[in-house]
Amino acid sequence: MFMGEYQHSIDEKGRIIIPAKFRDALGSHFVVTRGLDQCLFVYAMEEWTIMEQKLKALPLMKSDARAFTRFFFSGATECELDKQGRVNIPNTLVDHAKLAKDCVVIGVSNRVEIWSKETWEGYSLQSEQSFNEIAEKLVDFNFDL
Repeated sequence: MFMGEYQHSIDEKGRIIIPAKFRDALGSHFVVTRGLDQCLFVYAMEEWTIMEQKLKALPLMKSDARAFTRFFFSGATECELDKQGRVNIPNTLVDHAKLAKDCVVIGVSNRVEIWSKETWEGYSLQSEQSFNEIAEKLVDFNFDL
């Protein structure tokens, strides 16, 4: 399980350090793709396989399913860590997440997310303000704190 929040920088070559606590669980090869809310999703190969199966099960005849599958897979790339624990993020993904110098790497259960610091701070502030409302809605999913 991935959890926690870490501040890192992305260099001019698109490399960012993956926190040491995440490296073992990610393995030497993993997948980085476009995420929701203007971030990047990072999946260990085992988790990527699970996501792939879920996406394959979506109905091909539904345009939303096709659109989401295209969005998710077309941005995906297999990556590996270098000896310093960094991953090189392709330019298309850097652009998608608007990554510039200061970044935030967070653990979210079965995946890692990479955010620009500015986007993460805005998202966190907005989410914090509506946290109670969001928690109430989760009751509909049989979730209780």
